[in-house]
Amino acid sequence: MPKILAFSGSIRRDSWNRKLIRIAVDATRAAGGNVTLIDLADYPLPLYNGDFEDHDGLPDNAQRLKALFKEHDALLIASPEYNSSIPPLLKNSLDWISREWQGESGLVPYQNKAAAILAATPGPFGGMRMLPHLRQILNTLGVLVLPGQFSLARADTAFDPENGALKSPAQLHTLVVELVKTTAALTRRMEQA
Repeated sequence: MPKILAFSGSIRRDSWNRKLIRIAVDATRAAGGNVTLIDLADYPLPLYNGDFEDHDGLPDNAQRLKALFKEHDALLIASPEYNSSIPPLLKNSLDWISREWQGESGLVPYQNKAAAILAATPGPFGGMRMLPHLRQILNTLGVLVLPGQFSLARADTAFDPENGALKSPAQLHTLVVELVKTTAALTRRMEQA
């Protein structure tokens, strides 16, 4: 079973993306993925600063996140859109994880990983302006981001008020099935190499 690390780029309690990632996690598990859902609120980090890093080294929470990334085969990320780009929380986390540590390249936690990216916004674009930025960052770090992505516009009306389920989940389900299949294939290929 592919090991998939899932998280939201928002820590706001009632975030649409926190709702979306929980639904995506359930769908990924149903598709055969072994998913670990984390909350970035549990890994607070200072704003990246090279002087801080030179003086204090890599923060403990960055080390914990690095270890989690290395333990998993794929990433499942749901993120809000801030001013047509990714939120600072997500960027800062990805940046800290990418720092070299104890002689190990900062790219190691990202190598040989697949990722599916999702976005939810209450507006009409559903994060479509942010998703290319997230894709570019992950690609630069060495992650294979699936060509498909999931964008949820009008998130304020997209969830069933009775049970919190996504009213139209088909496209999301297709994406997470692809993530599980792609990750399983990459894992097999790495084991055979």
